Amino acid sequence: MLATGLGSGLSPWAPGTCGTVVAMGIYLLGLQALAPWAYVGVLVLSFVVGVWVCGRAERLVALHDPGMLVVDEWVGYWLTLLPAVISGAAGWPTALVGFVLFRLFDVFKPWPANVADRKLPGGLGTMTDDVLAGGYAALVMLLIF
Repeated sequence: MLATGLGSGLSPWAPGTCGTVVAMGIYLLGLQALAPWAYVGVLVLSFVVGVWVCGRAERLVALHDPGMLVVDEWVGYWLTLLPAVISGAAGWPTALVGFVLFRLFDVFKPWPANVADRKLPGGLGTMTDDVLAGGYAALVMLLIF
């Protein structure tokens, strides 16, 4: 359930986008209100747990980074919004801008995100490419804020 983003990654249509929509809901329902230090704690914990659950799920299905695993989208999206949390600019408009930016960087995966998934093993590779995409999107968010 964790690796598939509470089942959102099982969607037959755009599982990564569906997973990011669920991550946006979680952000809007509570994460955005956290103090920046607590938000960073959630990011770090989510990354560590994500590496483990994605690695385990990949072994179970014998595939590397199958589309149904979307906890990586959650962490990448939440990283995108870190500048908004730090600046206090939370809310729907910010969440939507972050959604678009993260999805663009996640789809196009500029270097080194495009290499991380192929070169890093197991759950670490699955998580790292989306975290890098989230990092790129966060840099754009910094320019906005």
